Amino acid sequence: MARREKVMRMSVEQPLWRALTGYRVLTMLYAIGLFWTAHEELEHPWVAVSYFAVLAAWTLGTLPRVANAASCTRGFLVCDLTVALVGILLTPLADSHERIVNGGPTLPSIWTAGAVLAYAIKGGWRWAAFASLLVGVANVVQRGAFSRDTVHNVVLVCIASIAIGYVVEVARASERTLARALEIEAATRERERLARDIHDSVLQVLAMVQRRGTAIGGEAAELGRLAGEQEVALRSLVAGGLVPASHASEDASRGALVRAVEVPDEEAAGAAPRDLRPLLAVHAGSRVTLSEPGAPVRLPPHAAGELAAAVGAALDNVRGHAGPGAHAWILVEDEPDEVIVTVRDDGPGIPEGRLAEAEGEGRLGVAQSIRGRLRDIGGTAELISVPGQGTEVEMRVPR
Repeated sequence: MARREKVMRMSVEQPLWRALTGYRVLTMLYAIGLFWTAHEELEHPWVAVSYFAVLAAWTLGTLPRVANAASCTRGFLVCDLTVALVGILLTPLADSHERIVNGGPTLPSIWTAGAVLAYAIKGGWRWAAFASLLVGVANVVQRGAFSRDTVHNVVLVCIASIAIGYVVEVARASERTLARALEIEAATRERERLARDIHDSVLQVLAMVQRRGTAIGGEAAELGRLAGEQEVALRSLVAGGLVPASHASEDASRGALVRAVEVPDEEAAGAAPRDLRPLLAVHAGSRVTLSEPGAPVRLPPHAAGELAAAVGAALDNVRGHAGPGAHAWILVEDEPDEVIVTVRDDGPGIPEGRLAEAEGEGRLGVAQSIRGRLRDIGGTAELISVPGQGTEVEMRVPR
């Protein structure tokens, strides 16, 4: 079945950039409004007007630069913090010393925190601590001395920015871990799908060649022996294959990418449901009885194909392990919320512990060709076997 790649993007960091963008605009408006309400009290209001013209142009013109981590470069961060520091140091030129000492705000006011938070989101808590230290020094210089309000404001900005920077670092590490886990899961599912295909085709043929070659004898027996060796080697490879190293996930500017997730093209295109009955009718014969509803049993194309393949794998097990005289029955039940297909035989049954032993040997008829297929389409497969009383496999696929 044709398959295509599906790309998922995860990011717990991106909402912080969006919040920072809004914060910068709002605090710019707040600083301008604060100036407007007190402009008559300033000694040199033209200094403040000039600065706010630059601040407004800088804030609005650089909004795309704080949209994500890739756009927010180190050079931009330096310029952004410079704008904040210059505004702090220009405050004594615009306002009187008395107002400054009595707790008057700096020209950029709380807009300065946005520049520090950009450092935190971009580089983590260490960058935040560096930016906070510079802001603290600038505040002390413009006031001319330490004060309780100055220390309080600087410590508040420092703690908040360092905390956010630390949270961002933890979030990035979690994103990478989650992306790798999803990639491993997707790679494992793909390996299981390939293992099912190999089991249903190549391994079955090799096993048949081994049996027939041994029965015929002569040169055919040597061919059968070689086929048997290749079957064992291939089963070991399928059962113990390693998940490849990470190459499908990355810490991009907008979050971690996970590319190794595949979906069927038919479902992606919204293909019409498919009737399950014709897919199962090919298995009916003198030793296989099919009982089905009179109406179509519709499932998504991929689910119908996988369910039919699982039924075929169950019948292969009947032919291979229940004996040449065994009879099998297929019962299809079309329920409102699920489709149930039961495969039952009258063979000798499966000894206790045999399935686990077979899976350890790389024989994936039940583990992958049946249960694995049902799990991938959201269904379940339950196997019931009593020695001497046959085996029953019940497969359920939810709608």
